[in-house]
Amino acid sequence: MHDEYDPDQPRWYVIHTYSGYENKVKRTLQQIVENRDLHNFIFEIEVPEEEVVEIKEGKKKTLNRKIFPGYVLIKMRMNDDIWYIVRNVQGVTGFVGPNSKPVPLRDDELAMMGVETDWVPDVDYEVGDSVKIINGPLESFIGLVEEVNYEKKKVLLSVSMFGRETPVELDFTQVMSL
Repeated sequence: MHDEYDPDQPRWYVIHTYSGYENKVKRTLQQIVENRDLHNFIFEIEVPEEEVVEIKEGKKKTLNRKIFPGYVLIKMRMNDDIWYIVRNVQGVTGFVGPNSKPVPLRDDELAMMGVETDWVPDVDYEVGDSVKIINGPLESFIGLVEEVNYEKKKVLLSVSMFGRETPVELDFTQVMSL
C-alpha cells in the first residue's frame, strides 16, 4: 500500500466533471497527451462502466452504463503543470479531495472501483463459512463459501435462490464474513 506520497510515482486520481462530459473529457485528455507528448505524466484515463441489460417494449438491450457518473479516473504523475492542464480541460470542475487538492486513491479504493491493482483485501472467511454479499445484483444475500481463489481474487459461493442452491463467483470486495 502506498501511504507515503512519492511525486515521481504515478497514482490514480479522480476528476470531477459535468455530468455527461465524462467521455468527452477522456477524449480531450488523450488528445492533449498525444499532442504535447505527456506520456510520462499521464498514463491512463478511465470512465468506469458496467454492462447492463434493459428490457424496453419487450426487447432485450445490452448497454454500457457509467458506474460513477460525473467522475473520470486518471493515472498520472502529479505536478503543478499537469494539475493545471487537467484542471482546465473543458467539462472538468476539479479534482476530488479537500479544497480541490487532489488526493490519490488507495489501492483498496481502486480495487472496489474495478481497477486492476496488486492489493488483496483481508479475507477472513474460508471454505464452509457463511458470508454476506455486500454489493452487486445479489446484495444482502447470504452464501456458503465453496472455494477461495487468491490468484483471481474471487470467491465461489453457493447461494440459495428460488429454492435451489446456485453457484455464484464474486470478487473478494463483494462479500464480507458474518
